Amino acid sequence: MSIQGSRRPEDRSIAPNRIVRGVEQAIEFYQNALGAEVLYRGAMPNGVTLHAQLRIAGSYVFLSDDVMSRPDMATGSPQKLGGVTTIMDLFVDDVDAAFDRAVAAGGKPLGPVEDAFYGDRVGMFTDPFGHMWSLATTKEVLTPQQLYDRMLEHFSQLQS
Repeated sequence: MSIQGSRRPEDRSIAPNRIVRGVEQAIEFYQNALGAEVLYRGAMPNGVTLHAQLRIAGSYVFLSDDVMSRPDMATGSPQKLGGVTTIMDLFVDDVDAAFDRAVAAGGKPLGPVEDAFYGDRVGMFTDPFGHMWSLATTKEVLTPQQLYDRMLEHFSQLQS
């Protein structure tokens, strides 16, 4: 979708289209929790917003209201489907501050912010619309071998 002032027509990056119940409320949450910038908002004459395009940390995210889901496609909000199939990963400068901001805006923590075996400090939450997010700050850069060794160690401890 090319909209003047948003992504360039030649941009070939992937942009998720998140299906939510209540695009307006989702916009407000993403602005408060993640610093989203609204690039486009498609509202019906009755004021209901059916679609929006946001920029979050330099990436594009589309929002579509659950009412737009088609019966011939297995799409819908997490509330409609009873689960999610993706986790949005967002790298930030200060994961602890970003996580606290997301929770204060209405996100539900999925545990504390922790240092992960793969070198990042990570905090995960579910937004009020049922989508899962992982916020992270890189603490150390690992070689593929270091990452593999740590992965084996980490998961061997879980199986013991």
